[in-house]
Amino acid sequence: MAKIFISAVIPASGIEALKAAGYQPEMYQGPGLISQADLIAGVADAEVLITPLSTKVDQTVIDQAPQLKLIANFGAGFNNIDVNYAAVKAIAVTNTPGVSTASTAEVTVGLILAVTHRIVEGDQVMRTTGFDGWAPCFFLGHELAGKTLGIIGMGAIGQAVAKRLHAFGMRIVYYQRQPLDVFTASKTDATYLTLPELLKTADVVSLHAPLTAETTHLLGAEQLNLMRPSAYLINAARGPLLDEKALLAQLQTKQLAGAALDVYELEPQLTPGFAALKNVVLTPHIGNATVEARDAMAKIVTMNAIAVLNGQAPQAVVNGVKAPVEPKD
Repeated sequence: MAKIFISAVIPASGIEALKAAGYQPEMYQGPGLISQADLIAGVADAEVLITPLSTKVDQTVIDQAPQLKLIANFGAGFNNIDVNYAAVKAIAVTNTPGVSTASTAEVTVGLILAVTHRIVEGDQVMRTTGFDGWAPCFFLGHELAGKTLGIIGMGAIGQAVAKRLHAFGMRIVYYQRQPLDVFTASKTDATYLTLPELLKTADVVSLHAPLTAETTHLLGAEQLNLMRPSAYLINAARGPLLDEKALLAQLQTKQLAGAALDVYELEPQLTPGFAALKNVVLTPHIGNATVEARDAMAKIVTMNAIAVLNGQAPQAVVNGVKAPVEPKD
C-alpha cells in the first residue's frame, strides 16, 4: 500500500477521509515542529507528503524521497517548499487556496479593532492594576467610521476585509500591481492609489499581498516614513512583506500610532522590542485558525492525496506538475 506521511497533526476529518479511502497514513505526533531528521525518515519511502507551511521541504528533503509524487501543503502559502526543485523531480506541489478567506478577513478586522480601541491593552490593565472608574478622557482609542482603510493586495482576502470594513463606514483605498475591474471595485467603493499615495492617505494600512521576491520588504523604512503618525499598520498576510526592524523604530519613536501583527518576518521568532510596546497587538499566526477553515484545508490535502495515488491529477497545483501518475499496486 502506498505510504502517506503527514508531518504534523491535522484535523481528524482528514485522517478519517484517508482511512475511508483505504489508506493508513503515518502522522508525526512528537512535541513541537518536526525536525529535518524526522521529516527525512518519514518521507524516505512515502509517495505523498502532507505538510504544514511551518515545515521546510527543501532540496535535501526531496532528494531523500525517491518515491514522492505529491507534496500537499496544508496552507495557502507554499514558500516553505522548494517548488521549482520539486517540479524538476516531477513532484506536484499543491496548496489550499480560498478556504482561509473568511477566517483571515475576520481576524484582520479583529486586529484592527483591538489596536485602534486598545482592547488588549485594556485587558492587561484589568488583569493587573485595575482602574478607578469611568472618566471622560480615560483610555481613549479611535473609531473606524469615517476613517480610510488602505489595503495592499486586493485579492480574495483583501476584498473580504474591504467588504467588512466598508460596512463599518470606512473609506476603502487599495494598491496592487493592476487595478480591479470597475464592477469588483464598486462593491466597496474602493479607489485605486499608488503605494506612496495609499501610505500617505490611510488611517489604517492592512497587508494582504502574496510573498514573492518582489514583495519581500514591500514596506521598509522609506515606505513607513510616508505613513501618518496617527496611522496603524496591520499584517496578517506574510511576515517578510514587512521590515520589522524599520517598523519597530517607527513605533518606538512614535512616528506610528500602533501596529497589529499575526505573522512575523523571522517566524516563529519575534523581533526583540515588540513585546515591550503597549501599542502593538501580537497574535501567533491564527489568521485561519478556525475549525471551519482547517477542516476545509484538510479536505483539500486529503482529496489531492487520494487523487494522485489513484492516478488522477490533483487540484490547486502551484508548480505546474499536473500530469497524473500511474498508481502502484
